[in-house]
Amino acid sequence: MKKIIAVLVAVTVFCSVSAPAFAAYKDEYKLDIVPSLTTAWGMGASYFTDLVRERSGGKINIKVYPSSQLTTGKQTNAFLLLRNGAIDFAVQSSINYSPQVIELNLFALPFFVANQPDRYKALDAIKEGKSGKMVIEAVEAKGVKFLAFGENGFRELTNSRKAIRTPDDLQNMKIRVVGSPLFLDIFRALGANPVNMNWSDTMSAIQQGVVDGQENPISTFYPVQMHDYHKFMTDWHYVVDPTLYVVNPAVWKSFSADDQKLIQQAAADAGKYMIALARIGLDDGTAHKYLESLGMVPEITDWYKQLKEVGMEVAILTPEETKAFADKTAPVLEQWREKIGAELVKAAEEDMAAVAK
Repeated sequence: MKKIIAVLVAVTVFCSVSAPAFAAYKDEYKLDIVPSLTTAWGMGASYFTDLVRERSGGKINIKVYPSSQLTTGKQTNAFLLLRNGAIDFAVQSSINYSPQVIELNLFALPFFVANQPDRYKALDAIKEGKSGKMVIEAVEAKGVKFLAFGENGFRELTNSRKAIRTPDDLQNMKIRVVGSPLFLDIFRALGANPVNMNWSDTMSAIQQGVVDGQENPISTFYPVQMHDYHKFMTDWHYVVDPTLYVVNPAVWKSFSADDQKLIQQAAADAGKYMIALARIGLDDGTAHKYLESLGMVPEITDWYKQLKEVGMEVAILTPEETKAFADKTAPVLEQWREKIGAELVKAAEEDMAAVAK
């Protein structure tokens, strides 16, 4: 009888300690993304929520809110809203967080990564190297918990007027860019007229002819039917757009250690899936093989072919043509080297050099 009473007391104590932890979990956690769920970005975010739900046995439910719903269209406010707890989780572009975390502008230095022998290998070297650790530390120092890297992709240019193969072709063209001073500097250096605009307003501006062009990863063009308004695309890879799987620190602390481990691994797995989606048909075939191993190969695996089939004219720049743009924007890169942090930029250069052999 004494043993039975002891067991009952132990169970009671365990339940009294454990119950509040589980009670603290929300019925739903909100996750913020900018584009639609049909993009690689949206699919990567959805995969993360699915993995967390399945691996937690339905205990942790995260809902993706696409199209910047949680930021009311103001995507560059996303970092502050996550940090302040208005948003629980996010899979956000490094660009959209760069106004608050200036170190994230590293990935948007013009032709910094694109000019490497293998741009994907160079990008991975940054994320996995000393410079990647410095970026993560900078993000967390500003009050957000980093979980994993994803990828939106290298950004290409589309427009409604003409093929762009030289900086002269861009003269006075109105190009929609995100709300980042670095992007304004890049396009001004190229002779264009950059227009700062949230993505939520961009498609209507394109449809109405308010802007002549815009830049985004190639995988976003077909899902948003960019080909209906822009006939011309320039494949130049001028900057890259990693995404960040992140969570509000207070929300993170509310999870048990086991659940934190579960969420972190789900973010890493979803990030790897998202990276493969962003690279499929663009790398050496590694992305396709990985997605095939998951049984998750998307319907479209060749973006160049798909865009040509719907009437887009794709200009794939030669190394010499790309160099002309890189030379024109070189002063911007040097100007921003100091703003971002010379030590960070140097570390990234060393990380890339280590895999360029």
